[in-house]
Amino acid sequence: MKPIMSYPFRKSLSCLGMAGLLAACAAGPDFQAPPAPVVPQYTAGVQPLATVSSAGAGGGAQHFDPGMDIPAQWWTLFHSPQLDALVREALANSPSIVQAKAALRQASENLGGQIGATRYPQVDLQVGGVRQQIDTAALGIPNVPQAGPFTLYNASLDVSYTVDVFGADTRMLEGLQAQVDNQAAELQAARLTLAGNVVTAAIRHASLHAQIASTGQMLQLQRQQLGIMEQRLAAGGVAERDLKNQRTLVAQSEAALPALLQQQAQTSHQLAVYLGKAPAQADMPPLDLDSLTLPDRLPLSLPSALARQRPDIRAAEATLHQASAQVGVASANLYPQLTLSGSVGTEQGRIADLADSLNVWNIGLNLMQPLFHGGELRAKKRAAVAAYDAAAASYQQTVLQALQQVADSLRALENDAKVLQARAQAAENAQGSLAITSRQYQAGGVSHLSLLDAQRQGLQTALDRTVAQAARYADTAALLQALGGGWWNTVASDQP
Repeated sequence: MKPIMSYPFRKSLSCLGMAGLLAACAAGPDFQAPPAPVVPQYTAGVQPLATVSSAGAGGGAQHFDPGMDIPAQWWTLFHSPQLDALVREALANSPSIVQAKAALRQASENLGGQIGATRYPQVDLQVGGVRQQIDTAALGIPNVPQAGPFTLYNASLDVSYTVDVFGADTRMLEGLQAQVDNQAAELQAARLTLAGNVVTAAIRHASLHAQIASTGQMLQLQRQQLGIMEQRLAAGGVAERDLKNQRTLVAQSEAALPALLQQQAQTSHQLAVYLGKAPAQADMPPLDLDSLTLPDRLPLSLPSALARQRPDIRAAEATLHQASAQVGVASANLYPQLTLSGSVGTEQGRIADLADSLNVWNIGLNLMQPLFHGGELRAKKRAAVAAYDAAAASYQQTVLQALQQVADSLRALENDAKVLQARAQAAENAQGSLAITSRQYQAGGVSHLSLLDAQRQGLQTALDRTVAQAARYADTAALLQALGGGWWNTVASDQP
């Protein structure tokens, strides 16, 4: 039996291997990451360094610390085990996270497949057989006896390799790697968005629960006031106009209660969806706002660091990188393509003889230079440049929106603290007035109607304070989310 690999074929494989080691010059631009924002601060005017404080839960002053880092589980700064459990359940069960993980795996597999297709020779084994009849007369050999039908078996090993002389494959792989980077950033963005949505929805759910309870109590007091005024009207003690005003107040409270119940139901349903559950499974108990701890120190990284922290900015940068690589691919397609190929095989009349010898081989070199494609290739390059310009503008827009979100959150926290301070002062004054009115009522100095009105005002100011308190918690979460959420501090054990 002869050796399975003849010298010419071994030589062809050597040529292919040497071609694979050739350094290719990649056409098109080398990607450069966009520069970081050069603005000194987020807000116009004087950027707040701290907020005012007020009495009661959630009323402490907050200080913005440029040197403070954000923990990966940033929601734990509220020190609520119930809130932490909700966020972790959402990160473990939400379909949006499963979708983002699958997209990342898809991008990684596409990159791995393309590396195999472009960085290594393509080797294929072919085995076949054909039954045929040759007409010697038709071939111009009339005096040769006609042979009968026969079977021809063949086996061949084919090798081909496209030399990446101008870097089309290199740029294609660069673009696919950028797509992997994009999907990795999108996964982090999905986690950050989901955690922020859960925290915000849980705080809103708790706020609505407290508002419903206070509104129900106020409605009871208003109805008691209405009953007393109806009795007084019959006795001539109040004007009919005052009675109608009270009826209007009762009707307004009655209309407000179903609206609050509807908002609470919608928030509860949304929370269930965030947790990967059907709305019918929305049975989680509401948070107690007073059980949350308002962080007294908040991180405030520089605008120049925001581009490296925000997952959406990193995703936009990866998209820009991919667009840059596509310009290189379109540029390389204007130049020649060099393909090396080789094949070795055997053709025998009996299948048992296929391994006896290698009697068919070839070595090929193919050079393809585009000459005229009706302007197609240059148009595709111009289209790739336009796509790059669009990606660059999209990146810039993403950065500007990120800066805006941080600036909005800073101003919101500054004003939330002032609103809460005023609401807390109003609630304190209302409670003081209620205490005085209660003593006067016990001494017979004021009517029951006056006492009910003082109680109603106390409930209303407490309700207003609860709303302001919830807004401060929600905007604190919004700032932590706008700054990137600390995903860079995540360890493997923290990933659901």
